[in-house]
Amino acid sequence: MSYTVEKLEKNMAKITIEVAAEEFEKAMVGAYNKQKNKIAVPGFRKGKVPMAFLEKAYGPEMFYEDAANTCIQEAYPREMAECDLEIVSRPTVDVVQMEKGKPFIFTAEVALKPEVTLGDYKGIEVEKITVEVTDEDMEAELKRVQMQNSRSVTVEDRAAQMEDEVTIDFEGFVDGVAFEGGKGSDYPLKLGSHSFIDTFEDQLVGKNIGEEVEVNVTFPEDYQAADLAGKPALFKVTIKGIKATELPELNDEFASEASEFETMEEYKEDIKKTLFAKKESAAKREKESKVIEKIVEGATMDIPDAMVEMTQEQMVDEFAQRLSYQGLQLEQYLQFTGMDMNGFKEQCKPEALKRIQSRLVLEAIANAEAIEVTEEEMDKELENMASMYQMDLAKLKEVVGEHESDSIKKDIAVQKAVDLVVDAAKEV
Repeated sequence: MSYTVEKLEKNMAKITIEVAAEEFEKAMVGAYNKQKNKIAVPGFRKGKVPMAFLEKAYGPEMFYEDAANTCIQEAYPREMAECDLEIVSRPTVDVVQMEKGKPFIFTAEVALKPEVTLGDYKGIEVEKITVEVTDEDMEAELKRVQMQNSRSVTVEDRAAQMEDEVTIDFEGFVDGVAFEGGKGSDYPLKLGSHSFIDTFEDQLVGKNIGEEVEVNVTFPEDYQAADLAGKPALFKVTIKGIKATELPELNDEFASEASEFETMEEYKEDIKKTLFAKKESAAKREKESKVIEKIVEGATMDIPDAMVEMTQEQMVDEFAQRLSYQGLQLEQYLQFTGMDMNGFKEQCKPEALKRIQSRLVLEAIANAEAIEVTEEEMDKELENMASMYQMDLAKLKEVVGEHESDSIKKDIAVQKAVDLVVDAAKEV
């Protein structure tokens, strides 16, 4: 097996990998063994048709696709583990040669980690951030605590109001025809949550239980279902139930039940301290962000599109995982917001680019400053990880391989680079 590398524009590279004819033949035999029990040929028992007979009758090409996939999946990671390229994207694979008795040849086009030319990164000037807890902050936090301790009560003597939860049956029509996915029964809808399109929720305000309402809305121009995009729709809605949120009174009794304090005054003081600590942390993060942003502005780097695309995909996966914790699927979220997957990925692009630029300059600073990670720092990080994932530290160390260890060390070095540039920054 061998490979060659051709450097392309904008930090892309084409890697040509040649797999020996013998290895390709072995992969074809593997493909035959995988498929033989599914092949029925008159005169042979199922699973007993010789490979040579099948190749003669149908051509060896019947095993090419499986054999090629096997060779690519084995050869690419094996060869890349031996090379000194820093690959930062998934490969785009093309087959160059695939023929029985000859070497199997394929190319993998990949993005390479860009080189960074740093500008100034010490003494960066940023605007000083004042940290204070305002009356509005206190009011909002107390309202949040009230909502946490609220209860839902059934309402029967008044019409629906904004912030109520209504239970509805609905069916949507476009040009008088019901459309797919536009019907629901016993659906709980929080008025004011903007879960539904356009002014759907607003038109339910003032309506009573049992009332049938005709709701007129217009689908967004970029709605995921192209046949509905930009079209006016009529929803026939029946209000089946109304629930209101009942908030507790903010007094000493509430304080004693909702906290470790006996009086509301003590509780408010604790809330103020907590909010101040949160604001201090937020101010620190904002300062870090502004310092890194200015360092990025002063640096030069040529980021390949494939690197950005892979980061966009990672961000989509992260978002989907966060949604799953709330019991939602990404497809449902896209439907509610009227976006499609391409639109959502495009929305992630600026943040993906920012992530990449920030990471690259911080890694470059870590290298420029020869930042090292001590064993003590590594052990401390592993202890934090063990605590976070509720794992035994010894077991965690067993599963952390060389690659994972290098990645953790890089992360620690990057954080030390952040601390270095932030400490060196000037607040004006």
